[in-house]
Amino acid sequence: MRLSRPFFQLPVQFDVARLRAEVAALPAEAWVAHPDQAPGNSAARLITPEGAETNSVHGQMLPTRWLEAMPYVQQVLAGFGVVWSRSRLMHLAPGASVPEHADINYHWHKRVRLHIPVFTQPEVRFHCDGQDVHMAAGEAWIFDNWRRHHVENNSDHERIHLVADTTGTASFWQFACGPTPPREQWRTVGWEPGGKARVLTENDQRSPIMPAAEVEWLIDDLRGELVAATPTADAHRFGILLESFVLDWRQLCALHGVGGQGRPEFLRLVDAVRQAAGPLAQGLVMRANGVGAALVLDKRVLLHLVAAEVAPARPRRERPLERPVFIIAAPRSGSTLLFETLACSPGFNSFGGEAHWLVEDHAALRPGAPGLDSNRLTAAAATPHIAAAIREAALARLQGPQGRAPADGAPLLEKTPKNALRIPFLKAIFPDARFIFLWRDPRENLGSIIDAWQVGGWVTYKALPGWDGPWSLLLPPGWQALRGAPLETVAVWQWRSANQTALEDLQQLPREDWTTVAYHEFLADPEGVTRRLCAFADTPFDAALQARVAGQLPLSRHTHTPPAQDKWRRHEAAILRALPSVEACWRRLQALDRG
Repeated sequence: MRLSRPFFQLPVQFDVARLRAEVAALPAEAWVAHPDQAPGNSAARLITPEGAETNSVHGQMLPTRWLEAMPYVQQVLAGFGVVWSRSRLMHLAPGASVPEHADINYHWHKRVRLHIPVFTQPEVRFHCDGQDVHMAAGEAWIFDNWRRHHVENNSDHERIHLVADTTGTASFWQFACGPTPPREQWRTVGWEPGGKARVLTENDQRSPIMPAAEVEWLIDDLRGELVAATPTADAHRFGILLESFVLDWRQLCALHGVGGQGRPEFLRLVDAVRQAAGPLAQGLVMRANGVGAALVLDKRVLLHLVAAEVAPARPRRERPLERPVFIIAAPRSGSTLLFETLACSPGFNSFGGEAHWLVEDHAALRPGAPGLDSNRLTAAAATPHIAAAIREAALARLQGPQGRAPADGAPLLEKTPKNALRIPFLKAIFPDARFIFLWRDPRENLGSIIDAWQVGGWVTYKALPGWDGPWSLLLPPGWQALRGAPLETVAVWQWRSANQTALEDLQQLPREDWTTVAYHEFLADPEGVTRRLCAFADTPFDAALQARVAGQLPLSRHTHTPPAQDKWRRHEAAILRALPSVEACWRRLQALDRG
């Protein structure tokens, strides 16, 4: 939500010792990975739709079992007298950070995020639009999350904040942003043993079709932020498109109402505007945060105009995790784009992103455990105890698209690049598992792997005995021999190990249990490839998938730099030196493509 300045500290303080005691009492199972798999970021969910373990922001918000066990946190939230949306405890590991971003989604248009630090150190700094503050334990802060912001934990201790979203009452906004009283007049909210706290929570405010008045309001707000970032940008033509869209939407609402009738016509208009917006929005950004106009239009408006249909009931499978589908790929090979494309459909369940925790929550399966020095796992590691624990954890974290409840009968879709070295292990735990093997031209893939190492945003192991500095991406067998080697040699070793190991393991399985996709094939024909993969996974090619692949595919969430032809040539000399060592594996992959 936009505010008049980056930060506001509220004139209130809380009982830090009591907050810390309740947070420390939470069991390990309360903490889940960040939805975007940001390293060192995790959360404990406190208010969610129906109180479930989900990242969704739609539905009747209710306290989770974790909040119900925290009476003082309930008193803290109830004391503000506002209605709360999604709320969590957010954990940042020592040395970790929250990458710079701006919150542009519809959810944030009129909601603000309240921060109450619980565990923190002076070295933890919150940055927003060029300013930075340290939020001390027991304080309360709000900030303008429409502006670009990031957090750095430069301490040796964990940072945990109570973080809660609200639209706020008039009195809340006067209290938060009005004149600040002298410190001695600030409120102190102490612990009241036996006190009853009623935490007010949001209901789902969406109608099946967004009313025309709200659409016009959102579009007018977006146009007010438009600026040209390049000399060729044409805000006038883009503005005409938006004006026309509002008029056409209003006519459809007049014809069909907003109760869900005429849904295909509304969706056709959404798709037409999305396709037209891309070229017209070139060079147009938001004034406050520099985010591209087309992306903001999509995230703040288009994606929320028509509520998702409830999937028709499907026959319940005997086992909720029957016939899971694993995307197997080397790191930085496009697997996130493929996963996000398929996972938009209610025909698949997922974990919402990469699931490193599924395996590495078990100390016996992490590198450094007896007999393990890499991410390679075979069937021998799938003991009955481990297999049962992994299946139980998978079932507990299963979710549908956008964090909704998982659909009965929909297969699990999972993608974690380390799994390229774990196919026999996964097959032992999920005997009916199927695998989609995605591979990418090594020149492009090696360039992206090198970029990932140089940027440092894909660190998987901060310290490895025998290695200098942190390690990025998957850890293949034999990595110790790479110490002191050029970066392109490390990248080649990772690419070849992932692809060659996966190919050899897959060829030990029945051919109906796996299929292959070349990344260039997926980019050239996303609809054809997606239809083929749906048939392989025994799930329908539905309206959500049709909309996803109808136009240009959106960037994946982990895109480092925008796609560009021959982007790998930034590292051309290094890659050409290393290319002969991958030619044999490359030829095997190309033969798969031809087959």
